[in-house]
Amino acid sequence: MLHEIAEATRGFLDLLDDRQRTAAVRDVGDDDLRTRWAYTPGPRPGVGYGELSRDQRKAVHRLLACVLSPHAYAQATAIMALEDVLDDREGGTRDRHQGDYRTVLLGEPGDEPWGWRVEGHHLSLSVVVADGRVSATPFFFGAHPARTTYRGRTVLQPLRLEEELARELLDRMGRTARGLAVVADTPPPDLKTGNARRIGDLEPVGVTPAQLDRPARGLLVGLVRYYLDRLTGDLADEEFDALEPDRLHFSWEGSDKRGEGHYYRIQGPELLIEYDNTDNDANHAHSVWRRRSGDFGEDLLAAHRASVRHE
Repeated sequence: MLHEIAEATRGFLDLLDDRQRTAAVRDVGDDDLRTRWAYTPGPRPGVGYGELSRDQRKAVHRLLACVLSPHAYAQATAIMALEDVLDDREGGTRDRHQGDYRTVLLGEPGDEPWGWRVEGHHLSLSVVVADGRVSATPFFFGAHPARTTYRGRTVLQPLRLEEELARELLDRMGRTARGLAVVADTPPPDLKTGNARRIGDLEPVGVTPAQLDRPARGLLVGLVRYYLDRLTGDLADEEFDALEPDRLHFSWEGSDKRGEGHYYRIQGPELLIEYDNTDNDANHAHSVWRRRSGDFGEDLLAAHRASVRHE
């Protein structure tokens, strides 16, 4: 897997001219740049997707496809395409376009550590490689419109399972557990951690696996696994093996009725998953998977720097 990621990165680099390479390649040791991320529209470092040739754009997609599972890659491409749909709905007033996504390389393969980030409105994937290991959080997917319909029936909903699997868990857990899980009648306006560089002291709330019956516990773990399975097989398996399922908390805020604003959070010692759909009449979804000590490859970089000092 690491070989495929490195080859895809080299393939993208080899297609860049000198000007593009200057814009795209930064130092992985630039901690400010590496940890500065956003899921809202705005300027970003790197080279723009719309500035690239056809072969170069395909190379960006190979970067994504070598890290993402097939279903998550499909989600990512749909999210990017929605920028033009949203631009049309807004009458072009904000000049959105899928060409606005940018790729920044953090160092180059062969000079560990290294990594890259592909980011734009409603998509952020940060990859860091150090000592043969891969980090890929924060991992953000969003969608606006979250759901496109025809006569009340869904045509496109990129984050459908992020919502449906959580609703199934809430519906199946029973009245007592549900009373513990629903912690507020009104959802927050956005993800509680936003685009903070660190998760911070977010208190775990809600229901725990010990308070759920066996089927509901399975649904909770399955929902977490779905987020981890945004990554391709080996990477997802490694993340799942590090999970402490008995120490999870699941909480829900807002309405349980479809089409009304809602939010949920899954939290463990290292894991944080947040999902909200509140804006634009609950048709604007955000979701993120984060790791407390591992976002932006912090744990891998710390171990690498310690080993270098020891040597």
